[in-house]
Amino acid sequence: MALQMVMFWMHLESRASATASGMNRHGMGRPGLCLLVCLSFFLAVSNGQLFPSISTPLKHLDIIVPEGTYNTVIVQFHTTNPAAVTFFLTGETDGIFQIMPVSGNLSASGSIDRERKALYKLKIEARDRNNAVVEGPYDINMIIQDINDNKPTFNQSTYMAVVRERSRPGKPFTTVFATDADDPATPNAQLFYSIFRQIPNTNNVMLFQINNATGQISTTAEGFLEIDVKKNRHFELMIEVLDLAGLSENALSDTTSVFVNVTESLWKTPAPVEITENSTLVHPYKITQVRCNERNARYELLQKEKLLRFPFSIDQNGDIYVTEPLDSEEKNQYVFLASAKDNIGNFLERPVEVEVNVIDINDNPPVCLKTLTRFEVQENEGIGSTIGTLVATDMDLEPILRYSLLDQVPKVPEDDMFSIKVFTGALQLTKGPLQKKEVPQYNLTVEVSDYDDVSGRGFKTVCLVQIKVIDTNKHTPVFDRFDYGNLTISEDAALQRVILEIQATDADEPFTGSSFIMYTVIEGDPNNVLVIETDLRTNRGYVKINKPLDFETFPEYSFVVEARNPEPLLAGVKYDEKSITRFRVKVTDVDEPPMFTASFYQTSVREDAPVGTTLMRVSANDPEGGEIRYSIAGDTRGWLSIGSVTGDILTAAKLDREIQESYVVKVVASELGKPSMKSEVNLVLILVDVNDNAPRLATGWAAPFFCYPLTQKAEVVVEATDLDSPINGPRFTFSLNNDLTTQRDWEIVENNRTHARLKMKHTDFEMKMHSVAMKIKDRGSPPMEGEVYVPVNVCTCTESKQCVEEKKEDDFPWIPTIIGIVFGVLALIGIIIGAVCISRNHKKKKEKKAKPSDAQAESEMENLGQ
Repeated sequence: MALQMVMFWMHLESRASATASGMNRHGMGRPGLCLLVCLSFFLAVSNGQLFPSISTPLKHLDIIVPEGTYNTVIVQFHTTNPAAVTFFLTGETDGIFQIMPVSGNLSASGSIDRERKALYKLKIEARDRNNAVVEGPYDINMIIQDINDNKPTFNQSTYMAVVRERSRPGKPFTTVFATDADDPATPNAQLFYSIFRQIPNTNNVMLFQINNATGQISTTAEGFLEIDVKKNRHFELMIEVLDLAGLSENALSDTTSVFVNVTESLWKTPAPVEITENSTLVHPYKITQVRCNERNARYELLQKEKLLRFPFSIDQNGDIYVTEPLDSEEKNQYVFLASAKDNIGNFLERPVEVEVNVIDINDNPPVCLKTLTRFEVQENEGIGSTIGTLVATDMDLEPILRYSLLDQVPKVPEDDMFSIKVFTGALQLTKGPLQKKEVPQYNLTVEVSDYDDVSGRGFKTVCLVQIKVIDTNKHTPVFDRFDYGNLTISEDAALQRVILEIQATDADEPFTGSSFIMYTVIEGDPNNVLVIETDLRTNRGYVKINKPLDFETFPEYSFVVEARNPEPLLAGVKYDEKSITRFRVKVTDVDEPPMFTASFYQTSVREDAPVGTTLMRVSANDPEGGEIRYSIAGDTRGWLSIGSVTGDILTAAKLDREIQESYVVKVVASELGKPSMKSEVNLVLILVDVNDNAPRLATGWAAPFFCYPLTQKAEVVVEATDLDSPINGPRFTFSLNNDLTTQRDWEIVENNRTHARLKMKHTDFEMKMHSVAMKIKDRGSPPMEGEVYVPVNVCTCTESKQCVEEKKEDDFPWIPTIIGIVFGVLALIGIIIGAVCISRNHKKKKEKKAKPSDAQAESEMENLGQ
C-alpha cells in the first residue's frame, strides 16, 4: 500500500450567529477575529480510496483546495449531537463536492479548475432521523488555490520593429506583450521576458535588451555604439516569456520573434574636439559639425553651464566654430549641446553633446603653497630623517616640478645640513647632530621650476622654508585625573556639544611638537560618537558629540582616552598609565517621533485611474515600539487618502494631469495618543497623461482681416495646441467641415506639426466676418478631435490698409433721445422766463395807474411812484 501526504490550509473562524454583521473577503458575515489554522491530513491510498486520519466538528470553515484536486476526501465532519444521524450538503456544489451522509466525509468527485471558478460557497448541516436540522447550517467556503496550469502566450507570433542608429540605451523602440490565464495575484501569472538569441550575434555582444517585466525592447550600451546600418541592416530577436517570474525550472513558456530593421541617421554626436590654448589662428574657425536629417533645420547651441563668456557659435549649415582663443587654466573643457529645430522652434532631434577639450601648454609659473613653510626638527633627529615636504603648485596641466636647495642660513655648524628631493620636495637632514643652543632655527631658500627638457621652456619660483630646532621629547603627557567619573546625557543632545573638558600637561618645551597633546579615544567608541579637540595654547581637551546618540542601540558607554605627542619620544621613554584617563556616559531615553523607512516616496498613476485605486504603501517605525497612525498633509486638491493603520495611499478624487502633472503632499506618521510626536516625508505623485483633451486654437490668436474687394486669393496660418502631453498632441491633422459652403470657399494645407494654412479658393468673398469651421485631430491613441471656428474678416480698408468698421443707422439710437431731452429742457426754461417777464410788466402797469388821492394814509403815499 502506497502512502501519500497532502497538506490543506484551513481558515477557521468562530461566529456568534449565522446572521452576525461584518464582511470578509468572500462576502460572508464574520463577527470576531479570524483564526488561521493549519490542518494536516495524512491520506492513505488503498484500493483507489482516500481515508482521512483527522476529523473536525461542524463549524464555519474556509478551506483552501489546490485546483486539479479530484476523487479526494477533503475533510471528515462529525457531530456531538446524539440526535444527529446524517449530514446534508447544499450550496454551490456544481456536481463536484459531495458529503457522505453517515460518515461525514466531504470529498471532491470531479476535477477542480480555478480558471472556471475560484470560490464555492457551501452549507453543511446535521439532521436527525426525521430529517430535521439539529446542528447548523454552517458556511463552508472552498477556496480554489491556483496552480500553474496555463502557459503564457504572446499576442503576436512575430513582430516588426524599426530602430535608428545611435538609439539611446534604455529608450524603448518596440514592445512585446504576453498574457497568462493563471491567477494574476500569484507568481503563476508573473511574467519574465528575455532575449535568448540575437541573429546575427557578432562577437557574442548583445546589442539589444528587454525589460524583463514590461517587454519593452531597447538598445544596450554596446548597441548604442555598435548598431550600424553599414554593418547589419536587419536583426532577428528571439524572445521567450516565462511564468513564475522566471525563477523556477518548472515555469511554462512561449516564444516569438522580433524582426528589427536598422535605419541610418545623420544626426550624430560629434567626436571630441581638442583645441590648443592661446591659439594664434584667425578666429572664428571651424572645429566640428552636426547634420540633421530634416532639411531647412535651424541649428542652435545650448549651454549646459551658464557661462558669462561662451566662445562658440554655429551657422545654419551645422558648422560649429570657436570664436576666440581659449585658456586651459580658466577652463580646460567645454561641454554644450547642439540642437536642430524647425522654423517655429520645435526640436527635430534630441540635442547632442559637443565636447571641446583645451590642450594645456606651459604658460604658468610654479606657486609656493605657503609664503613661508615652517617645520620642526628634534635635536636628536637621525641622519636621513624626513623633516617635512615643501608643496608647490602649478596651474598648468600635470606639470613636472623640480626642487633644488639654493641657500641655508646660518651655515652652522656647516653648510648643506639639509637636502631636498628633486621631484617630491621632501626635506631631509643630511648632517648632524643639531644643537638648539647654538642654532635654534635655520632658514632655507628653495627653487622650484617647471622646465620642460624637450621644449627648453619653463618658469622658476623661489620658496622660503623655516626649520625650528626643538628639544627632544623627553616627557610624556600626564592627566590631572585618572578618572573623570560618570556623565548622564540625553540621546537628543546636539552634535558638537561639549560634554566634558579634560586636561593633561607635558613638561617638554612649550608650543612644540614635543609638548603638544593629541587626545584619542582608544576604547569604548567603535562608532566614533565622540571627538576630542585640543586648545593649541592650553592643551585642554574638549570632548564633543560627533555622531547622534541612540539609547535603543547603546544605552551606556565606557571610554578610555590616551594623550600623545606628535613628535616621537626619546629612546627609552614610553607612554604609561599616567597618559590615560577614563569616563563613562549613560544615555537617557527620549521619546522620539516615528521614522519613515524612506526619505521620500514617489509613484506614478494614469490620470484616469478610478477613485479608490491603491497607489503604494508607506511605512514608518517608532523607536519606542508605539503604535503609528498615518495621515496626509498639504493635499490641497483632495486627490489622495491614506489608510490610517496600513499606510496605503489611495486616490480619493478624479485626477487631472492638465491641472497639475507632479503633485507633492506630505505623509505624516504620528504616535497613537501622542499627535505631537510625528514625522513627515514628501510623497511625489506623477500623473501619467491620457488623451482626454481635444486640440484647439492656440491662445492669443487674433482674427486676420483682408481688404474688400479682394484682388487676390489669400491664406491664414492657423496654430493649434493641446493640453495633453506631447505623446497625445502634435502632429495635428487638420481638416475642413463637410458643409458645401466651407468646401467651396476654402482649402487647408498642413504646414508642420502644429500649424496649417487656410487658403482661399477664390476672391469673391462677401464683406463680413466669416467663420470657417475646421476639425483638428491629435495623434493620441485613440485620437481626439476638436471642432474650431476660425474668424476671417473681409472689410473696407483705409488708404493705409487699416480695416474700418462701417456705422449703421441704428449704431447710435441714443442721439434722437438726447436731442429731444435738450429741446424739452430749453422749452421749459423759455416758458419760465416768459412767465416772469409777464408778471413784472403787469405790476408796473398797476403802479402807473395809482393816484395820490387813492392813498388813505401817509405810509401809502410813500409807496406811490411820484
